[in-house]
Amino acid sequence: MTERREPTYVYSEEQVAEKSGIARHFIDTRTQLNRNVDQADNFLVKRFYNLDHNTYLEGALPAKYKELMGLVASACLRCDDCINYHIIQSYRLGVARAEQEEAINVALVVGGSIVIPHLRRAYALLAELYA
Repeated sequence: MTERREPTYVYSEEQVAEKSGIARHFIDTRTQLNRNVDQADNFLVKRFYNLDHNTYLEGALPAKYKELMGLVASACLRCDDCINYHIIQSYRLGVARAEQEEAINVALVVGGSIVIPHLRRAYALLAELYA
């Protein structure tokens, strides 16, 4: 079994939020919404959150590759919140803009033209983060 560990981030969430208004809005909203979920004290939601967290730890695959895979899947599923999350996490891990753009290209090919509106919003976030 491969050892799993927390990834080493290049940037904190606060540093990301300072760099991008889109990221700031996303992080603040997500934090507040997660507080609402936490107050429900739902065992199954907690289990799922734990599974999600552990999936993206460093392991046989580096965390940055997992985040890029998450970005591709999120774009194919047309989930803007998920796309923002994975772009931010990838940025925090030091992923280059070109790597993120290439991942979005994969999503476009796999998901088709329906991905384009989400790709536009993804590029807006990338433009702010990598300015």
